[in-house]
Amino acid sequence: MYMALKKVNFAAGFNKQSVPSALPGQWVDGDFVRFRYTAPEKIGGWQQLTLASKTLPGAARAQVAFTSLAGEKYTAIGTSQGLFLFYGDDFFDITPLDTPITGCTFTTANGSRTITINKASHGLKVGRYITLSATTITAASNFTTAIINQTYEILTVPTAGTFTIQASTAETGSGMTAAGATTVTPYVEIGPTTQTAGYGWGTSSWGASTWNTPRATSAVVLDAGNWSLDNYGQVLVATIFNGKTFTWNAGASGARGIRASTSTSGIVTTNNPTATRFTLVSDRDRHLFHFGTETTIGDTTTQDPMFVRFSNQEDLNTYFPTATNTAGFFTLDTGNEIRAALQGKDYVFVLTDVAAYVIQYVGPPFTFSVRQVGTNCGCISQHGASYVNGAIYWMSNEGGFFMYDGTVKSLPCLVEDFVFTSNNGNLGVNYSSSDVIYSSPNSLYTEVNWFYPTADSEQVNRCVTYNYSENLWTTSTLDRTTYQDQGVYNLPYATDYEDSNTPVFPEILGITNLHGASIYYAHEIGTDQINSTGTTSINAFIRSGDFDIEDGEIFMSMRRFMPDYKLLIGNSKVTLFISDFPSDSQTSSPLGPFTINSTTDKVDTRARGRLLSLKIENDALGETWRYGSFRMDAQPDGRR
Repeated sequence: MYMALKKVNFAAGFNKQSVPSALPGQWVDGDFVRFRYTAPEKIGGWQQLTLASKTLPGAARAQVAFTSLAGEKYTAIGTSQGLFLFYGDDFFDITPLDTPITGCTFTTANGSRTITINKASHGLKVGRYITLSATTITAASNFTTAIINQTYEILTVPTAGTFTIQASTAETGSGMTAAGATTVTPYVEIGPTTQTAGYGWGTSSWGASTWNTPRATSAVVLDAGNWSLDNYGQVLVATIFNGKTFTWNAGASGARGIRASTSTSGIVTTNNPTATRFTLVSDRDRHLFHFGTETTIGDTTTQDPMFVRFSNQEDLNTYFPTATNTAGFFTLDTGNEIRAALQGKDYVFVLTDVAAYVIQYVGPPFTFSVRQVGTNCGCISQHGASYVNGAIYWMSNEGGFFMYDGTVKSLPCLVEDFVFTSNNGNLGVNYSSSDVIYSSPNSLYTEVNWFYPTADSEQVNRCVTYNYSENLWTTSTLDRTTYQDQGVYNLPYATDYEDSNTPVFPEILGITNLHGASIYYAHEIGTDQINSTGTTSINAFIRSGDFDIEDGEIFMSMRRFMPDYKLLIGNSKVTLFISDFPSDSQTSSPLGPFTINSTTDKVDTRARGRLLSLKIENDALGETWRYGSFRMDAQPDGRR
């Protein structure tokens, strides 16, 4: 005879701050799940964007969506290798170009596609992208200017005066030896794909090893190549981390898909600082802020990581203060460097590695008021903060999360140890690669995401999510290097970095997978992952803490359980994990998985143990679920 069914209630969100045996009635683990109205459900799927499933070179580090005055929708994406536009379901290359290198010559050999370019002290590196132009060829080669004048990846750098590229066809002539001529225009250098200790030039003494051989690791840290992207109306403002600022105007003649270059050195704004950590347009008063910039414009040696400079109102190119403009500057005084800045409701919010500031427009003669609103609350990375629903949320480099809604507050977090601490087999955040941490809201589900690398990774491989409407936390293995909330587009758009993939766009001869490639996805669409390789199931699961009878003093016997789903498309699986003692490995004694579908009313079991936990999951295409409740027929079954 069955005993009465008992409903087991679970609190919403994950709790990873204790052991599962101490958390009855709570969820302790999961992947690709969220909570809505306290119920767990599988997150939405994602589908690759762009025609021909194009991918971008390098790891994407920033993106911003904006609209032209004509209503055209754009997204700018800055990667470690370039700057690109997403427009009309396709990518366009608007990467600024560096100073042209003239007077280069060719060396080629019959039967080979390899071209050696000769230029003393060229200063270029393996993997950098270059464009050849103004080419002349000698009669000893079959190469034409149409064949040569292309974009290439540098394959090798044999000496300080040579580097090699690969042509689309082989040399059929007798070949050239330091002959012909060409102009080499490199893409602007952005930075490494990862944040690493420094090697090579500048980190060891001259002559310490042979040319092109890495030096030993030094104390120098190479920051990952990064961007800050914002829009000044229909003008894109793009700043390379610790570098120059560039603009691209969506309203310019022929702007769509065309490199809107105002000079051969790219689309650099005039009179702007040349070394800035990042920039931000203040929305209401329309000033362009440079954070961590030069005290003397144009002199990179004067860059101060706590110095702030802002332009004249409605003017991106005027920074010298006068009695008739609103340009100016100031220095923040708490911290070692400015880490992040973002637009709040009617203020600019700035975070150093230690403190928080509010910058608010007050008009002439002071232009802005600057107030320190918090300390011991520094931000972990340039993109480690988000603004949504009237509040700022950020991940701290001191091991926690904070918010600002008029007052700086520490956010209680039930996954804090899991995220920040590496011990007992868990891998917390990799502080040595914190540059790549990226935060963004998903306002469709009242969430803020932080995508971060674990201690064994230099790239993003995990996500922690805060649901600000229900005040709960989840974690996952969703690995997005940038994420753009819905707004300009109806869905969130995000980038996924694959370090072994070869990019498809732009068209670069001899391109390799040295820098990996970024895939662009629309999120919260369907149930699966869809990209150029096909459709893949998103295997989501959630796992409960242990429940027991009389604190585990009595064995429990479960004869049946009744699954109850609010939504179930396809199948779901339920597994019961049983153990006699908390230290037992529950994975060695599962009961199930039991396949559940829309017609399943009950499942008969013979589960017996002191402790029992529950796992709900899916593992096939087209499946999704939202769980309701769990009822079980359980009774005491002795002490041994």
